[in-house]
Amino acid sequence: MPRESMPSRAARALPASDTATPQRGRRSVLKAAAVTALGAIAAPAIVRAQSAPPIRIGFWPVASGLPFFAAIDKGYFKEAGLNVQALKFASPQQVTEAILAGRAEGSASGTASAALAIGEIAQPGLVKIFCANPSNARYVLDEFLVAKESPIQRIAELKGRKIGCGPGVQNVLMAKTVLERAGATGATVVELPIGQHVAAIAAGQIEACYTLEPTGTIGRLNGATRTLEVGVIAKYLLGDPMAPWFGGSASLSSEFIARHPDVARKYIAAYRRGVELVQKNLPEARPSLKGYTAIDGALTAEVPMVDYVFSTDFKPSDVAYFQKYFDLFAEKGIFSKRVLVDSMLYKG
Repeated sequence: MPRESMPSRAARALPASDTATPQRGRRSVLKAAAVTALGAIAAPAIVRAQSAPPIRIGFWPVASGLPFFAAIDKGYFKEAGLNVQALKFASPQQVTEAILAGRAEGSASGTASAALAIGEIAQPGLVKIFCANPSNARYVLDEFLVAKESPIQRIAELKGRKIGCGPGVQNVLMAKTVLERAGATGATVVELPIGQHVAAIAAGQIEACYTLEPTGTIGRLNGATRTLEVGVIAKYLLGDPMAPWFGGSASLSSEFIARHPDVARKYIAAYRRGVELVQKNLPEARPSLKGYTAIDGALTAEVPMVDYVFSTDFKPSDVAYFQKYFDLFAEKGIFSKRVLVDSMLYKG
């Protein structure tokens, strides 16, 4: 399998200083407010030096980012003559912060769609989503975990208990809403880095957690946790366990697309090669989980996969389910206004 040089891997991330130039006016105020709300920004990693323009893509270390990881490892971007730099962040919010601050040109699959929407509110037209990764009871990403020996059999039994979830507004709202709608009232939700979920359950620090793959696979294979229920967002938020939950999205900034339309099209075409590899030859793609996520070695063969849909292939029902998901954030007051999904989709 052809791979890029070792320094190109996100696992060798090097901190970078903030060199963004402050901008004046209402737009910069909105940007600053969004960055403050989302939290402290992470330092990106420089993958390799190539010819301009660089395409710095932020990613969160979850299994749904596999098409991006595989496209790097297989050299699809390099073959297209692109200078793609993978930036690893501790949370989806930090990916959005990087785009707002001009430190990244886009996001990889698995980046929380709601985090991108918050950036859209701060700066209308910030990004265009070109590929989203829907999950449900069949294409597994989201799940609730408990300790392997826990007597708990249903989410409703988590009533009044301490529950963990990943960092950021999307994860917190998803966890709280599923718990409420499943009948687990009075539960306390605490944010934890996704890599600590299994250990926190094993140590008895939390009774259960709402998490994303590969966490469930890691916990199951090391004997620490078991899955309580998968596809919980489709079931409890969208009303159908087989509905597509577009919880993560790959995007490019609108500014980059406008300045480099041909490069953007080449990037999306190369990204599509990564998606097609995952969909048509998953065993060949799976090894690329190593180094980008917490899963390694033989464990890469066990992680379930989400689906991938390009924005140019969206059906009206896809847009409707995506919009229903975004509307929840507006209803709960997380979004200061309603965000229209269709306006954020890349149309080609």
